[in-house]
Amino acid sequence: MVDGLILVNTGPGKGKTTAALGIALRAFGNGQKVLILQFIKGAWKYGELRAIERLGDGIAIRQLGDGFVRHNKEDGGTEEFAKHAAKAAEAWREVEREVQSDAWDLVVLDEINYAVDFGLVPVEKVTELLQNKPQRLNMILTGRNARPEVIELADTVTEMQIVKHAYQKGIRARKGIEY
Repeated sequence: MVDGLILVNTGPGKGKTTAALGIALRAFGNGQKVLILQFIKGAWKYGELRAIERLGDGIAIRQLGDGFVRHNKEDGGTEEFAKHAAKAAEAWREVEREVQSDAWDLVVLDEINYAVDFGLVPVEKVTELLQNKPQRLNMILTGRNARPEVIELADTVTEMQIVKHAYQKGIRARKGIEY
């Protein structure tokens, strides 16, 4: 049996989720079962949701978050933050259940690094999950500010950097490109 890999897509640049979805499609195309769990995304209907629904069995995507999280040091006690924390706790229970089910060949934890960075999911839970995942399972973790503890456990870490972005010229997010 080949050991599964842990990949991390992090950094301030665009493309962390997009790269993970590319690998997910590659795995699906090779007959593997793929689960994508999105931590922050919630209300929007992104293009990838509709595309994956059209692919049918063998690849699934679930939005577990409650949408955009505004975060600064003062947010920890707000009602809005508490709502996001409750959703993250519920999401984490689903992550643990699905990872330990051994039903998947690849599990993508999209935006998990944000959830850790914002204090919604303790990094210790993530590292414990990575250390105790089924041996054959491949996992991808995305989001800015990946913690050193997660990076240490990863086999491959890619840091996305901004060289130039249309937003810097005042161009808003475009359907089919950013969502």
